[in-house]
Amino acid sequence: MKYLSYSLLMLFTISSYGQNTLKQYLALGDSYTIGESVAEDLRWPNQLVEQLNEKERVFDRATIVAKTGWTTDELLEGMKNSNLKERYDYVSLLIGVNNQYRGRSQENFKAEFTVLLEKSIALTGGKKERVFVLSIPDWGVMPFAKGRNQEQIGLEIDQFNAIIKKVCALYKVNFCDITPISRWATNQTELIASDGLHPSGKMYGLWVVEVLSHFN
Repeated sequence: MKYLSYSLLMLFTISSYGQNTLKQYLALGDSYTIGESVAEDLRWPNQLVEQLNEKERVFDRATIVAKTGWTTDELLEGMKNSNLKERYDYVSLLIGVNNQYRGRSQENFKAEFTVLLEKSIALTGGKKERVFVLSIPDWGVMPFAKGRNQEQIGLEIDQFNAIIKKVCALYKVNFCDITPISRWATNQTELIASDGLHPSGKMYGLWVVEVLSHFN
């Protein structure tokens, strides 16, 4: 009986150790990160984890702090109100489309995005190479934007992304440009979710391919 109890204790210890050593990934963002209008397993952070685990990397489920409609300041507040761990192995950041949509200033966006990026780096313990920033997709090509000035939307998205790219270069973090991929939705309905605004799971899968190209 004593031997059996010891064996069970060791099994529990090994199992707990295995769970504690799973890599932790935090995804920060808005509707694109939460995967509006797609199944949970098709959200791009969850697809990323699935792909990484297929490549013999052992990741826990992605921790997602995101909400449809969030701007940079709202994400900052959301992070304060979330029970975040002190450290994560990897952090991704995709934010800004709602700043553009609401007509927020680019100067304000740059300031708040910089704070978010600094916090993302801090959450990896300063390991900048483990922070991944995705560019803002162009919602102007989606059916939802018909009747609007789609060319102007695309121009403003490019301007916001130029800010993101510049800040990422300054902080030496990974910049994943998925905006050109988002524009493929112009003529490919299978890349569009049922709401006519957000990407489909297939589109998110294409984003994951781009993100994976930045992993060492």
